[in-house]
Amino acid sequence: MSRNATSSALQPSPPSLLPFRNASILAWAMASLLLAGCQKQEAEQRLPVMVRTETVAIADFSPRTSLTGVIAARTLNNLSFRVGGRVAERLVDVGQHVDQGAVLARIDPQEQESDLRSAQADLDAAQAQLTQSAAAFERQKTLLAQGFTTRRDYDAADQALKVAQGSVDAAQSALTNAQQNLSFTELKAGAAGVITARQVETGQVVQAAQTVFTVAEDGDRDAVFNVQETLVAKTAPSPAVTITLLSDPQVKAVGKVREVSPAVDPASGSIRVKVAIPDTPAGMPLGAAVIGSVSARPAKAILLPWQALTSTAGKPAVWIVDPSTKAVATAPVEVLAFESGTVVIASGLNEGQSVVTAGGQLLSPGQTVEISGAGQ
Repeated sequence: MSRNATSSALQPSPPSLLPFRNASILAWAMASLLLAGCQKQEAEQRLPVMVRTETVAIADFSPRTSLTGVIAARTLNNLSFRVGGRVAERLVDVGQHVDQGAVLARIDPQEQESDLRSAQADLDAAQAQLTQSAAAFERQKTLLAQGFTTRRDYDAADQALKVAQGSVDAAQSALTNAQQNLSFTELKAGAAGVITARQVETGQVVQAAQTVFTVAEDGDRDAVFNVQETLVAKTAPSPAVTITLLSDPQVKAVGKVREVSPAVDPASGSIRVKVAIPDTPAGMPLGAAVIGSVSARPAKAILLPWQALTSTAGKPAVWIVDPSTKAVATAPVEVLAFESGTVVIASGLNEGQSVVTAGGQLLSPGQTVEISGAGQ
């Protein structure tokens, strides 16, 4: 009996209890690690994030718009012959500068010379008839005074004299017209300027009033721009426009809006605006590309660095800092415009609020921050 009891006491525990003991130890170790990780994460979340802020200030924002245009003449003249005929000579070409009264082209004057000779012959015949009628009238006048003629013959001589005088006047007018038509065979420049277009060649037959040359008159120039309709509406009336030569920014001038087209171009959806440039610099020739800059009407807005902008629910927003708790929250904003390195806020913020301008990518709602740098 004692030997069996001793043998039973010396036997090890059943093997089936060991896995449960090891599993308990492993579960306890994993729970300890998870608890330590959560405590570490909570400690890290409680640490403030270093950010830079800026105090919101409302200021006058006057956006400056720049557009590209070209230099054009203030006055363009379409020149044409006043009589038709075959072009016998063309004396100028596109781009050439001409003086006032310079002959630009000639048409064959043969027809006009013939008309002039005919008119001169008609005038000579009318003058001869007038001389004869005047002599006959003087005879009738003398005879009537002496009583050797009748009143009817005297009146007939007087009427013939008046008809002859009218024929002379008509012939003189015809001669003057023929002389003018002959002078019209030469096309002359009405004012000094530059030839910008030519529509004829030597030997071509032209009709009266058909455009032959286009001349840009000398004098002050215009800068012509195609402007979007909304920009025209936002710009103050008669603004000062700074004109800069694209090829040489050192050449500048200040102009005033002279003409705004009342209709929108259906092809481009823009409005043509002409800016007068008094005392146009010599460095701004016709057709030169220029940049026109103008400021729009000033409006109240908030200017912030573009780094301050974030988004919430797909809409623009910024991070604002609670001054008492240093906790952050997002504030939806309305963006008015984007400038170089700056975003213009129209609404959504109040003056005096602190906006995060650097470090916002590390933030989450309700997180506390530590303010560093300018704008604290």
